[in-house]
Amino acid sequence: QVQLVESGGGLVQAGGSLRLSCAASGRTFSSYVMAWFRQTPGKDREFLGRVTWSGRLTYYADSVQGRFTIFRDNAKSTVYLQMNSLKPEDTALYYCAASVAATTDERRIDYWGQGTQVTVSS
Repeated sequence: QVQLVESGGGLVQAGGSLRLSCAASGRTFSSYVMAWFRQTPGKDREFLGRVTWSGRLTYYADSVQGRFTIFRDNAKSTVYLQMNSLKPEDTALYYCAASVAATTDERRIDYWGQGTQVTVSS
C-alpha cells in the first residue's frame, strides 16, 4: 500500500516556474514507477512523464518535453515535478501516481495522490 500526498501547487505567471512534490508513505516506494498526470475539467487525465524506480530513466509527453523534469529521492520517498516556462494551458489539477508497470495509461496506475492545483496566469 502506498499513499501519495502532493504539494507545491499555486498561482504563477506565464513563463515562470513551479516545483511540485509528492511524498509517499509505505515501505515499498522505491519499487514503483512514479508518474505525473494532470487533468482539466471535462477531460481525461493527461500523462506528463514518469521516472523508473532507480531514477535513471525518464519519459515525457511531447507536450511537456524540455520544460518539465521529473526526479525522485528514494531516501525521502519523494518524487518531484519541476515545471519551467509555464503556459496558461498548463493550468490543471496535477496528480502524482505510482504504478508497478511503466505506463502512460491512467487505467494501469495503482495509486493516486489527491491532486494539487496549478494555475498559470497570462
